[in-house]
Amino acid sequence: MQNLHELPKLRDSLSYLYIEHAVIERRDSGLLVLQETGRTPVPVANLCALLLGPGTSITHAAVGVCAENGCSIVWCGQDGTHYYAQGGGETRKAWHLLHQAKMVSDPVLRTQVVKKMYEQRFGIKLDPMLTIEQVRGMEGARVRNAYREASASYGVDWQGRKYDRTNWQKADPINRAISAANAVLYGVCHAGIVSGGYSAGMGFLHTGWQLSFVYDIADLYKTEITIPVAFQTTAEGETNISNRTRAACRERIRETKLLTRILPDIDALLAFEEKEDETEFEDDAFDPADYWWQPVGAQVVEGVTDDYYDT
Repeated sequence: MQNLHELPKLRDSLSYLYIEHAVIERRDSGLLVLQETGRTPVPVANLCALLLGPGTSITHAAVGVCAENGCSIVWCGQDGTHYYAQGGGETRKAWHLLHQAKMVSDPVLRTQVVKKMYEQRFGIKLDPMLTIEQVRGMEGARVRNAYREASASYGVDWQGRKYDRTNWQKADPINRAISAANAVLYGVCHAGIVSGGYSAGMGFLHTGWQLSFVYDIADLYKTEITIPVAFQTTAEGETNISNRTRAACRERIRETKLLTRILPDIDALLAFEEKEDETEFEDDAFDPADYWWQPVGAQVVEGVTDDYYDT
């Protein structure tokens, strides 16, 4: 097993650990991972996200020590693909969530984020005067072109993105491959989003769905990962296309180190910068009564706004 003291980074201040086929127990103030290969102690104090894959069991005490150290737990599919559930969080403050809500609620800021998503995805600077509807149309044209290019490159017939959610086998092999690859990508993006304290439901281009932001972020990587993987896998044969595509997509995600890129990409898109006063609360110093919301311009006296109470 790798040296778990040298954990990969989701971002400079956020590390994660993926574990599968193991029993996880508490050992003193850390974790003990029991596998066929042996026992491995895991320091949890600086661990922000624990990703539990297939065949993993975790004790009540182990969950408790994760909670005590502000380490979120994400139950996911193999290699982080597919998102099932989460527990706790790696931060006791909601700066990422509040910042996301601010950006998605302001039409001007929201449009800026949508344009930055397009620019990151296709490497083209957009006219500041373009509307979201125009950007959406340009993105659709770019994606259709990406499908055509992949079709020509891999020699796979392409008749457009057509599939029926109620009849999986009705779709042709390439459409089934694309759907399978996208499902894997959505799982990885979902795990990264919740590990960073962002909301999966507050999307910028997509809206109205529980996973709108997941779809937004996944779109950043489709032309790089899922589209070429789906076409290449289909070109290699149509037998067992879904399972083969999922395996190939997992491998491509590892090769591109996608999980290490998701949160820095989100921070850049939302123009989020960590501030000195946004560090973790010290347990002994933190008092929720000290933190009140108040309208702009309202004065706070001893934690109470004078707009609503006599002071």
